[in-house]
Amino acid sequence: MRLLGISGTITGSKTLVVVQEVLKKIKKDYPEIEVELLDMKEYDVQFCDGRDPSTYSGDTKKVIDIVSAADFYVIGTPIFNGSITGVLKNLFDLVPVSVFRNKVMGFIATGGTYQHYLVVENQLKPIAGYYRAFTVPGYVYAHNDHFNANNEIKDEEVLERISNLAKEVVFMQKALK
Repeated sequence: MRLLGISGTITGSKTLVVVQEVLKKIKKDYPEIEVELLDMKEYDVQFCDGRDPSTYSGDTKKVIDIVSAADFYVIGTPIFNGSITGVLKNLFDLVPVSVFRNKVMGFIATGGTYQHYLVVENQLKPIAGYYRAFTVPGYVYAHNDHFNANNEIKDEEVLERISNLAKEVVFMQKALK
């Protein structure tokens, strides 16, 4: 089983920190699972222009191939202006819909207000529904206050949600496959 963690932003570091913590927990507790991180900061991805995804080249093709090769996902995004990043939306637009069908998705969001957790419920889960993906019931939302000055997670409840998300995404993947 191949799990892909996606940090769906090219700015900031908090989302990446939370995605890495979930992946670290899965690696520790489930060593049989192949874990990979896709940090969108490391790629120069073209904007989706509606063409066949197989015609892209360079980093865009690499990213599409990495996402397509995964069996299940942990997807993270910061919330800007009440929405997911354009980087993550572009990634969703680039990858063929069929890639996500019947695959498990767990979600992570970070943001500056306590209401931004609603983006998981109102945007990310409906996108997964469109793809006919299976969504893990729980998710992780981390507010700026949950981090210390070194961008380390300091909030015990967030750490518990990270642990729960790791368990749930693996449990669902194993149960459905």
